Amino acid sequence: MTEKTFTPTPDQSSAFREALGCFGTGVTVITTNTGNGPRAITVNSFSSVSLNPPLVLWCLAKDSYRFNSFNACKHYSIHVMAEEQQEQALKFARDGLDFSHADWKPDHKGRPQLANCLARFDCQLHAKHEAGDHLILVGEVEHVMHRTGNGLIFKRGQFGGFADLL
Repeated sequence: MTEKTFTPTPDQSSAFREALGCFGTGVTVITTNTGNGPRAITVNSFSSVSLNPPLVLWCLAKDSYRFNSFNACKHYSIHVMAEEQQEQALKFARDGLDFSHADWKPDHKGRPQLANCLARFDCQLHAKHEAGDHLILVGEVEHVMHRTGNGLIFKRGQFGGFADLL
């Protein structure tokens, strides 16, 4: 076991990313509707913020080619991906314009809703906060759906599942 210590400076960004990757997270796909059609982005920076009012957050990289679409959106859906949705999450990570591989339908506000996810949080934008090279988007949750099943996990650059204890 080799331990690494460093000060996170710009020239240490790879090492900093590697250290952050030690923390396993769930995988989400955020969807919104734009004047040019539906958009999606795969993110693992999802967190609950408040129960009352019901608030959640996620972080959007400012250098993402999808930044303008999500920076301008007022309504979006956050999908917690199921273990069997790894390929779909990867496709949305590569291309947020192509929905041909996804089973989805728009809700009454036009938000694309993906089928078969573990949970979905339909949000209205509550606040935005500048945070370095990311934008933090806080959403007020208007509607929730969830089901049983195993979630898709991301850790150290790899996807996996979570084994239930017997």
